[in-house]
Amino acid sequence: MDKIRINVPKVLSIIRADKKTTGIWCGIAAVVAVVVAFSIPRIYKSAVMLAPEDTSNGFSGNISSLASMVGMNMKFGNNGDAIYPEIYPDAMESTAFLVKLFPVKVTSKDGKIKDMPYSEYISMHQKQTWWSYPAQWLRAAIKAMTGGDDEGGPAGAAGSEPDPFYLTKKQFDICKAIGGNILCHVDKKTSVISITFTDQDPLIAATMANAVMTQLQEFITQYRTRKARHDAAYMEQLLKEAEKEYAHSRHVYAAFCDANSDAMLQSVRTKMDALENDMQLKFNIYTQVVEQLQLARARVQERMPAFTTLQNATVPIKHSNTPKVFILAVFLMLAIGLRLAILAFRHYKEILS
Repeated sequence: MDKIRINVPKVLSIIRADKKTTGIWCGIAAVVAVVVAFSIPRIYKSAVMLAPEDTSNGFSGNISSLASMVGMNMKFGNNGDAIYPEIYPDAMESTAFLVKLFPVKVTSKDGKIKDMPYSEYISMHQKQTWWSYPAQWLRAAIKAMTGGDDEGGPAGAAGSEPDPFYLTKKQFDICKAIGGNILCHVDKKTSVISITFTDQDPLIAATMANAVMTQLQEFITQYRTRKARHDAAYMEQLLKEAEKEYAHSRHVYAAFCDANSDAMLQSVRTKMDALENDMQLKFNIYTQVVEQLQLARARVQERMPAFTTLQNATVPIKHSNTPKVFILAVFLMLAIGLRLAILAFRHYKEILS
């Protein structure tokens, strides 16, 4: 197989002879790069960092000891948890999570936007690049010709949370846009949660970073305490019923004793003892339900997750766009590379001779 030999002096000669055209290409690329760089809207990023605390040992041990004192065997801290830090990013991408951010009130740094729902802000007050308009016009034209339906579920009131199960096309697009602005990373070694929110306004970016952090905490809290809260609510219902039955039994016993205080008949005493035993039984049940309710409420507290905020959201001072110098360098490299490729194609016979 013959080796390919490149005539380096010839290559340099061709490049020197074409330096004027290459310079023109670089000039055009520089102009285009400047136009593109200044056409990209500025974006700002605000970040928060959370560290979930492990409460499954200390407090749960105390509750288990309290349960053993009343003759109950309750194992705390050993239940499997379906939501763990590694899947927080997936949970934040869910529609049920994103729609909770729709009514968050935001205010821009320049004060032109005040207390506006974020869903309205992101759908009506986002700057776009000039090259994105032709695609939008094309989609609008296709929709007009095909009669595409933009609606899905009921629109609902302005600023209200939509139904995650039945979204309109507009609401779905807003969810997608909000999800694209959220970046969540979980350190597998330390379980530290890093949340970054991107927006075209620095104050809104910081506001939404805090809102996402709060919503994540609420989401995890609601999940982990759901069963415990249901158990506590059920015990409260049982307590009301037990208290009502005990009060009724006590009233019947007291009324019978008052009506037969002077009676010496054995049948009366037997009836009185039966009513007293029934009242005592109802009282014991009432006491046990009270203890169960206290344990259920303690269980809610035991399941309540705790978070330590390592870094609060701050209003970013500088934008996070790609530096304009970098964009200029990329365009210049592309222009030079393309021009060299054209020269190589035109003079490949001379170069390989």
